Amino acid sequence: MKSPRLFFVLMFFALAFLMACGDKSNTPATSSNSANPGSAGTGTPESKEKKPASEVTVIPSGTTIIVRLGETLSSKQSQAGQSFSATVAQPVTVDGKTVIEEGAAARGTVVDVKGMGHFKGGARLQVRLDSVTIHGKEHQIETTAVSRSLKGKGKRSMGFIGGGAGAGALIGALAGGGKGAAIGAAAGAGAGTAGAAFTGNKDIVLQAESALTFRLTQAVELR
Repeated sequence: MKSPRLFFVLMFFALAFLMACGDKSNTPATSSNSANPGSAGTGTPESKEKKPASEVTVIPSGTTIIVRLGETLSSKQSQAGQSFSATVAQPVTVDGKTVIEEGAAARGTVVDVKGMGHFKGGARLQVRLDSVTIHGKEHQIETTAVSRSLKGKGKRSMGFIGGGAGAGALIGALAGGGKGAAIGAAAGAGAGTAGAAFTGNKDIVLQAESALTFRLTQAVELR
């Protein structure tokens, strides 16, 4: 009688032991994420800050740009296609914000030139502004051309060349070589109150520091 009872007792303890081992093996391991909940989701696209879209400023067509020549141009010595340097004489603003600083570098081209005796007995000088440096970057621009012609015996003739739109005004030979001379509102608007230096009745001469007024014929986008 003792043997069967002992057998059942041993079987009971063996079964209990096996059940205890099974419970331990089924215990889930602790994940590293649960140990450090703050690290979950780190590096996901949603957590990164979105960069704002680049703002675009537009300088509209028709905007006036007044520059001072960096060198002398003349109907006698200058040639068509010749480039010239200049600096912006007045800041250009859009909606109250300065978009082109005073003193910014600019470049232009002599579009057409005729010396005295080669243009119906007179002389002609025509120029256009090609580029301006804005915030350290050179921007190509399209502007009205500015023309000054001189007929024989010193008769002056102001020419307005649209270049596709608007009119250009030439302002030259400011008193004192441009130093301390004020460019009035009429000049800024391209009113045509202009002059040039002459050598007798021979040729047109635009001295360095002379002021020229151009108008944009196409808008300029700044990013």
